[in-house]
Amino acid sequence: MNVALLIDCENANPESIDGILGELAEKGAINIRRAYGNWKNQAGWEEKLHPFAIQPVQQFAYTKGKNAVDMCMAIDAMDLLFTESIDVFALVTSDSDFTPLVLKLLAKGKSVIGFGESKTPEPFKKACSLFIHTDRFGRPSDESRGSSSGGERWSRKELRGDTELSNLLRAAVEAMKGEDGMAPMARVGQYIANNSSLSSKNYGYARWSDLMRATEYFEMTSGDNHQPSFRNKKTGTAPEAK
Repeated sequence: MNVALLIDCENANPESIDGILGELAEKGAINIRRAYGNWKNQAGWEEKLHPFAIQPVQQFAYTKGKNAVDMCMAIDAMDLLFTESIDVFALVTSDSDFTPLVLKLLAKGKSVIGFGESKTPEPFKKACSLFIHTDRFGRPSDESRGSSSGGERWSRKELRGDTELSNLLRAAVEAMKGEDGMAPMARVGQYIANNSSLSSKNYGYARWSDLMRATEYFEMTSGDNHQPSFRNKKTGTAPEAK
């Protein structure tokens, strides 16, 4: 797929770029890479542009208190939407003002991946097809380079304490279960993608199946193709033969 990466440098940490590009490499070719900011006073990002082939887009603040960078980035996104063949828009920002842009891109059949800090307002997070926290991204060390999850794993207690996550996983397994009461991971993953912008990597897990095992909410079996299937321990039981 063709990916367009648009970075709001006023609301993004430059040290997160390694992790962001690593995530997007799994999605397709990042043909368009643009970073928006006022390079007269934008600290940290300039040294990241050349090594990662990111095009700088200069935007002066014409009027104090007005965010010209946001406007420029939104206009460019709309221009790309109608003039280029883009499958995935990756927006790097923690600014919820981009929520209407996300909704417009989704309405046109595009996927939108948001990258931002965990403090990012919920409306923007939930609007995205997928939202990935950048708090865990930093300058890669020899130990962390190549890590597929890139962050400290949440414990069983922490996972269970996240009500939104727990409800989503239980609902996914219940909705996708077959006649044997088991829900194949492929169908569970599809349900999660269609009903949430959460990413397992925000919790330190490379795959949803690993996270689901860690919650200990589910019974698990492996089929002939070695793909796991899950069943809610409390409510899911195999139907009795009639």
